[in-house]
Amino acid sequence: MINYPTIDPVAISLGPLQVHWYGLMYVVGFVAAWWLGCRRASRIGLNNDDIGDLLFYCAIGVVAGGRLGYALFYGLGQWTADPLWIFRVWDGGMSFHGGLLGVLLAAWIFARRKQLAF
Repeated sequence: MINYPTIDPVAISLGPLQVHWYGLMYVVGFVAAWWLGCRRASRIGLNNDDIGDLLFYCAIGVVAGGRLGYALFYGLGQWTADPLWIFRVWDGGMSFHGGLLGVLLAAWIFARRKQLAF
């Protein structure tokens, strides 16, 4: 049996506010995507505001898609028993594959609105 280290999922706790490592990684990923997108925007005819818009679309896509993916693949019984459960994001539950599908959908919508090839 492999012994895994016990790591506290809370990175920073300030009174009732808790910042989890998972949430910090989302912020790091979004900031890195924004920075890299701004550096490369001119290559595809976009400006920094367009990159900010794309990042907003993708942030919504990753959170909504990740939660929906988790609900459909891992929590369908819980969701059908309690439909409001899907909005209780503080109880956890995100899936990578749902988030990926959400980002792809968001990027496709952005590309259509900007008349870009997906």
